[in-house]
Amino acid sequence: MLIGAAALTGFITFHAVFADQAFRLTALVFDSYQQIKPREATDPPVVVIDIDEASIAKLGQWPWSRSVVADMVTQASALGAAAIGFDIVFSEPDRTAPARLIENMRRQGVALDIAATSLPDPDLALAEATRSHAVALGIALTNESQAPVTAPKAGFSFLGEDPAKSLSGYSGALSNLPVLSDAASAIGYFSFPPSADNIIRSFPLVSTAQGKLYPALSIETLRIAQQAGSFIVRSATSGGRLAMTDLRVGALEVPVGPGGEMWIYYSGLPAMPVISAADLLDPSKAATLTAQIEGRILLIGTSAVGLRDLVATPVDPAMPGVKVHAEIIDQIASGVFLQRPDWIIGAERGLAVVAGLLLLAVLALGSPAMAVLSAVLLSTMIGAVSWFAFSKSLVLFDPLLPLGGLASVLLTALPLLLMLTHREKRFVRESFGRYLSPTLVERLSENPEGLKLGGEDRELTILFSDIRGFTTLSESLTPTELTALLNRFLTPMTDVLLEREATIDKYIGDAIMAFWNAPLDIADHAAKACGSALAMVEALEAMNRERGTALKIGIGLNTGMACVGNLGSDQRFSYSCLGDSVNLASRVEGMTKLYDVTILVTEEVSRRSPGFVFAEVDRVRVVGRRGAVRLYTLLGREGDPALTDLAPLLTRHDAFIDAWQAGDFATCRQMIEAFALEPKTPLSGTHALYRERLAALPETAPGDWDGVFTAKSK
Repeated sequence: MLIGAAALTGFITFHAVFADQAFRLTALVFDSYQQIKPREATDPPVVVIDIDEASIAKLGQWPWSRSVVADMVTQASALGAAAIGFDIVFSEPDRTAPARLIENMRRQGVALDIAATSLPDPDLALAEATRSHAVALGIALTNESQAPVTAPKAGFSFLGEDPAKSLSGYSGALSNLPVLSDAASAIGYFSFPPSADNIIRSFPLVSTAQGKLYPALSIETLRIAQQAGSFIVRSATSGGRLAMTDLRVGALEVPVGPGGEMWIYYSGLPAMPVISAADLLDPSKAATLTAQIEGRILLIGTSAVGLRDLVATPVDPAMPGVKVHAEIIDQIASGVFLQRPDWIIGAERGLAVVAGLLLLAVLALGSPAMAVLSAVLLSTMIGAVSWFAFSKSLVLFDPLLPLGGLASVLLTALPLLLMLTHREKRFVRESFGRYLSPTLVERLSENPEGLKLGGEDRELTILFSDIRGFTTLSESLTPTELTALLNRFLTPMTDVLLEREATIDKYIGDAIMAFWNAPLDIADHAAKACGSALAMVEALEAMNRERGTALKIGIGLNTGMACVGNLGSDQRFSYSCLGDSVNLASRVEGMTKLYDVTILVTEEVSRRSPGFVFAEVDRVRVVGRRGAVRLYTLLGREGDPALTDLAPLLTRHDAFIDAWQAGDFATCRQMIEAFALEPKTPLSGTHALYRERLAALPETAPGDWDGVFTAKSK
């Protein structure tokens, strides 16, 4: 948890430090959103006059005479253009001006007697056309020179402080000829600010140059089209710094970012007229063009080869720059804006923290697979939040920051979890592989919380078994022979127990101690213990037949509460259990010798094991316990054909036990003599024991008779 939280904190900090670099990836996500869902196309209030290849072929190479450009202005105004903006800079005098041509000829030795003042000046013609109509001239702001910048035409009013310090600043500009600048109604810059990948996603609508505010060409043409005199700038303090929030252009209001930038939401302008400059100057097409131009803003730019002003945008890798300005005008006019408000970064970081902590919680409480699934679900939710914020509210919400937070947690905490899980599983397998069946070991390794180390109280069914007469048998065998015999005996016994979900506690010489219902819950554990005891007897009989041995075992079972866990010392411990119920199971196994039966169980085991046939043998007060316990011998399963013939005997035996416990010795003696006349049965040894007891007892039961046998030895 700590390492995952540290990774999450480190990632968010790293993202904040390198926010500009990280935003390059985020911008690609926003680009894809625009490609999937571009801005809805409108009937745009803007037209592009394109100086294209056809125009150059018809009117000659660029630059054209300024008188031709003046004719374009005059013709466009005559056709009803609301305003005209030039995505072109006229920074040098017209090289085709007659005065300049004559001067060049004179320098070459040609004698011409023509007064320059009597010749027409195309620059003056363009200046006059510009002065007579609503024209915005373009300039290119730059930091590559300190050339004087033409004074702005528009004024600025402020609601709040002047945000000039937060705007992009430039040292100079490529400006128009003074005669043109003086005549223009508006001056706006069209130069695109540099970006890391040169993709135009946003554009600053206001910038500074040499201490003055300048508007973009797009909003300047909008201003003069509305005959507005100035812009209204709203600013506010955000995060300790002054920033622009809104810009009003006439009746239109534009939300902007801190640096005065507007996110461009591209539509592709499929319905925008693009008119060849040659067509504009063709009088025969005036009637057709009127419907396209009247009442609209005209932007004059170029797409001709060699003059091509192409830029990359999210929706087009090579879009004419003039079309980007047209997109800005159309977007402002339609009132549809992408927004990335100041609070969005805090929201993105907050979501990154919440998602990361949720994933950490799953990692801490769940499995690695659940953690991966949760990471996928959280990632899907984050992506959905980002997409719906864009598609429904036009809010640009960065999904990469919270996704990166998830990844930082997953890539650090998950490997640690897998390592710890693997170590835990290995520990479980190594610790319990010798005690449990492979199936139970696998269950436990996949669900380690089923194991509580250090000891816990659980209800167990405990089994003890040992070989009858083992001490005498060991005297007749060498240690090697004895070891081989024990291995042959313990192997099938172990197989039987593990197959039936037992936990083997230990081997004590020839004895086996096992239990059920720990470390994992085992349903019907008492019944499974009974089935295991019967299977052990069958396996021993099979081994005796196969190897010619004559081994016999005694098995004792008890069900009760015990403390189970890793018990022992700091130096050495084992998974075991202890408690009164364990001691009782051991004493019950010892009683099998006395009653000459193979399997003895307590009353609790018989009560919890339907489907098995039991016969009560006695009430016994074993060594070390004050209370008496009823003992039953397990004879087999219900429906076993071998037990069918024993049904009458078992009925009479139960009656005998009732008479014994009631102190009716006369009835007991009659019945015990009848038992002696019958062939050998599984209860013959028990009946012989009672015959000996009756022989040593008086004719009638003493007054303090309780029918309980008190054992003198284990």
